[in-house]
Order: sequence, then C-alpha cells, then structure tokens
Amino acid sequence: MNLPGSLRDILAAWGAALVWAGFAAAAQSQHTEPGFHVIALAEKGGIHKPYVDAAKIWLQTESLRDRFSIDYIEDTSRIDDAFLSRYQLFIQLNYPPYAWTPAAASAFERYINEGRGGWIGFHHATLLGRFDGYGLWDWFSNYMGGIQFTNYIATFATATVDVEDRSSPVMKGLGRSFQVQSEEWYTYDKSPRPNVHVLASVDENTYQPDSNLKMGDHPVVWTNEQVKARNVYIFMGHHPELFQNKAYTRLFHNAILWAAWQ
Repeated sequence: MNLPGSLRDILAAWGAALVWAGFAAAAQSQHTEPGFHVIALAEKGGIHKPYVDAAKIWLQTESLRDRFSIDYIEDTSRIDDAFLSRYQLFIQLNYPPYAWTPAAASAFERYINEGRGGWIGFHHATLLGRFDGYGLWDWFSNYMGGIQFTNYIATFATATVDVEDRSSPVMKGLGRSFQVQSEEWYTYDKSPRPNVHVLASVDENTYQPDSNLKMGDHPVVWTNEQVKARNVYIFMGHHPELFQNKAYTRLFHNAILWAAWQ
C-alpha cells in the first residue's frame, strides 16, 4: 500500500514512540524492582547504636545503587523458616550470638547449613561465650571457627589490616592493606584460621597506641567454607566513623554483592 509521505512519517513517529516507551518502561522496571532482598538483624540501643544508625543511612544509599530491598528487625521473635525464605541475604548488624529464640536459632542454622541465603556478620556477632545469663551457642561458635571471646582493647587502637586473599571478590579493590581508626579489636581463645578461610588480618605490631592484648595470629575478616551459604564475618564495626572510611565501605559493598548471590 502506498501511503502519503505525511502519514508514513506519522506512523513512523508513533512506532518510534512505542519502542522508546517500551525501553523506558523496562529501564524503570529495572530501577524499581529489587534484585534481591535483605534482612538485617540490628542491635537495639547500647554503645553500638551510633554505628547501627550510620549503617542504616549507608545501606539506604547502597540499596538504591545496587538494587536491593532491606528490612530491619531488632530481635529474633519473627525468625523462622518461612520468614527467612523471603530473603537472599541476612546481615547480622552487631547483634550478638545469644538471646535468640530456639526457633530462630534452628531456622538460622538451616539457612546457613543448607545455603538458603547468604550472611554477613559484624563485630558483636563474635561475642561468643556466656553473657547476660545465656550460654554458649555451640553451633555458632563452630561456625565462626571454633572460637570464644576473651577480651578487647577498651581504650581502642588504630591499626593496619593486611589483605591476605586479594583474589577474593570480597577484597576486590582494597589493595594490600588498609587502615582502621580507633577500633576495640577483640581477642579470642584461639585463632579461627584452622577452621575458616581468612581474607584479612590485623597487624598487631601497628597498634597505635600499643597494647598488650595480642593474639599473634589475628584474623578479622573470614569466611567459613564448610557450610553451603556464602558468608563473611567482618570484625570491624564499633564506630560510625567507619562509614567515612572508603576501604571499609568498599569491603561492605563487596560482601553484600558476593554473599547475596548463591
């Protein structure tokens, strides 16, 4: 059919507009639909509240950048298999490994052992022992390399963290080392190294000011490859100023993207 030139132009314009609308809709969908869902178990109140508050602000920006949704809970009462099935990543945001309901602990163990989702734990997540009337969670202690908490540098110290596995996606872009300001550096009854894959360790010889509380071999970032879930423990997590440290936020960012994709 021979159409007048003006009609052909109009139809061509309509066609181009429809194609463009399709592209725009697809782009909008990509930006509005999260690629994965995160649940963060956040410590409520206490000395770590400023860190948790800063983490929430940073995670809000990060969730837009990397297209994920994030929900927060402050106790374990809602955690069971059905609840966890909604999430591809569990962030233990300074919440300790005690005071969990029995149902929550059992569901979490299955989530990790069976690789139902990924996990990132921070700082207080290795406060392993007997605290506040609660006993040691044996499974969690073994999950963290068979360790128990012994002490910490209460006066804080700045130190250099050495990257041990530069090939790990979690450590991408961090170079050979980076500095962490004013951290309280936990010590444990032994190094977790024999039971985990260490990604980074703190150089205790760089403590400023110096401290007598030293382990010798002192891992601070590691993953347990004996479970099916992708998992990362990051010790550093006391001060909100960590979110002004580009190496730290790069580490957090890398860990999210790696652990979320099973």
